[in-house]
Amino acid sequence: MNKEKNIPTITVNYNNNGSSITSNELGMRAMQELAYEKRGEQYLLIKSPPASGKSRALMFIALDKLNNQDIKQVIIAVPEKSIGSSFNNESLSNYGFYYDWEVTPKWNLCNSPGEDGGKVKSVKAFLESTDKVLVCTHATLRFAVERFGIDVFDNRLIAIDEFHHVSASEDNVLGSQLKDFIERDKVHIVAMTGSYFRGDANPVLMPDDELKFVPVTYTYYEQLSGYEYLKTLNIGYYFYSGAYTDDITKVLNPEEKTIIHIPNVNSRESIGGTRFKQQEVDNILNELGEWQGIEESTGFNLIKTNSGKIIKVANLVDDDPSKRPIVQAALRMSEIKSNRDHVDIIIALGMAKEGFDWIWCEHALTIGYRSSLTEIVQIIGRATRDAPNKTHARFTNLIAEVDATEDSVTDAVNDTLKAISASLLMEQVLIPKMNFTPKNPQNNPEDGYDYGEGGYDPNKENVGWNEEKGEYQVEIKGLAMPEGEDAKRICKEDLSEVIAAFAQDKEAIGRGLFDEELVPQELTQVRLGKIIKEKYPEIDDEDIEAIRQHAVAALNITQMAKQAINTGNEDNIKTNTSLIDGIRKFALDVRHLDVDWIDSINPFSEAYSILSKSMNEKSLKAMAEVISAKKPNMSIEDARILARRALKFKNERGRLPDIKSADPYEQKMAQAIAYLARKKSEEQNG
Repeated sequence: MNKEKNIPTITVNYNNNGSSITSNELGMRAMQELAYEKRGEQYLLIKSPPASGKSRALMFIALDKLNNQDIKQVIIAVPEKSIGSSFNNESLSNYGFYYDWEVTPKWNLCNSPGEDGGKVKSVKAFLESTDKVLVCTHATLRFAVERFGIDVFDNRLIAIDEFHHVSASEDNVLGSQLKDFIERDKVHIVAMTGSYFRGDANPVLMPDDELKFVPVTYTYYEQLSGYEYLKTLNIGYYFYSGAYTDDITKVLNPEEKTIIHIPNVNSRESIGGTRFKQQEVDNILNELGEWQGIEESTGFNLIKTNSGKIIKVANLVDDDPSKRPIVQAALRMSEIKSNRDHVDIIIALGMAKEGFDWIWCEHALTIGYRSSLTEIVQIIGRATRDAPNKTHARFTNLIAEVDATEDSVTDAVNDTLKAISASLLMEQVLIPKMNFTPKNPQNNPEDGYDYGEGGYDPNKENVGWNEEKGEYQVEIKGLAMPEGEDAKRICKEDLSEVIAAFAQDKEAIGRGLFDEELVPQELTQVRLGKIIKEKYPEIDDEDIEAIRQHAVAALNITQMAKQAINTGNEDNIKTNTSLIDGIRKFALDVRHLDVDWIDSINPFSEAYSILSKSMNEKSLKAMAEVISAKKPNMSIEDARILARRALKFKNERGRLPDIKSADPYEQKMAQAIAYLARKKSEEQNG
């Protein structure tokens, strides 16, 4: 077996304070209590990691709406039938709550035979009954709304689980229906998701609709810090050349409980499409060791590894009707939760992702890029369950290197950019929350925050850490604060969504990685400002600027933290023990933390540093050539944004930017003024 590969990665350490698994007097865990506090809201959006208890949180909220808020009935929609079991009967009163959760068997349509379209009559029958709760799939709800209209659902609660399946695209029927429900304003809606991101260009909700929802955000950091056992989560990607099965053992440790997601059959990482998917599984089995046969009771493959240990491998790729049902049944046995050694490795293609609960999973290994950030977050969630003696978990994305000789080199470059984008976003998702505040002479230390060995310094910008809350308090000189309620909420709750839009922007990430002539402010000020304005068109320019500054601060402080712990270390994987440690180290090292300095940092420079250590020079050159060929010229819109920045420059310094300045950003502003003057002259001269 090959030596395990050191993977470019981030690592986050957690507190293990037990808070997320401890219940209050009503039987609610931390996230559920947080959601229940907002139970009176008409439109509620619960964003919380896998295994944090969203299903039970909905039960608490729904029961209160039924008993205290004059809501007639509750309809819960899930993306697939298997998830419907999450809403089975629960005797909540045994744990201290006021009511029990009960679903009459005939109204859990996920358990009834037949196709979704044929269950529509059952929905109508339920609406005409006096029963209180119905569980169905997203598809059944769509068909029912199409047939009966939206008014028949008045005065009811509609709960949509795995809300990221919804899209504001006109092609997304459920998304269009949701917009109609909001316009009619006669229903209550609870939307729940473990990852409020989509990999395509369409938002989950249009901005004006999204702002009507009150968010309940429970972070990965809060969830994992509240565990009893899991202490460390590692995220990384690794590039390979040739067939991935030749390199898989460099990132796969057969001693770890692992889910392997092989490539989509249409992807370039697949060795031969649908016809050869089983061959890929066989190749992985051969790399793991010597095949010993099939365990009759479970259908698991028995493999003898080089260490002499017999491991059990579940093959969910083989869709033979005489084999797969046996394996699936074995993975639903009660032993999978109680016995760590029930299965060792699971190999899947389209399964074992959303809603799949295997608490012992320590490693989610995904081959090939995933176009959807949602899918990546869901896959990582398979490994982030807490389990006895499980102290470490990791996610690895194994990606084919860019080959300049291939016809599909542009697609390969795009795939790699998406993988880097996902890694950047996950850094923001996993670290503690950062609360930003302007540095003023009147500032005082916040109670409960540790400002380091020297304590709070009134003469500089301070970074404080609250262990109990898992939050940073960061002072930044010149920081703009939002005024509007919507902008305040975005800065407080939704910066990850802003950063996700930025990190998924191909122009931004491509130039940030490979444009040697880039002036960072072209990305941090111009490009990001445009992205935020497009995402929130109703918010005024002053608040857009405040959101932009907060987003850049969150992104670039994280990047500087990575640099702080990796500087001077060639083997950065072994020394990078915690991204959180890096934030503390960065805070101690930096002399002045101000907006202009943060804007002058390329948000993707540290990603390039990692990329250059993991990808060969030929592939790096191929990527640079593809991206440089698409380098955009200055647009008139960009020039206007830069001209407004130039006006601010003049107000502060008493002169316009100089095109001969040694400061490249000052040059850019001067070029923008010249560009606009030239355009105006051309228009006047016909």
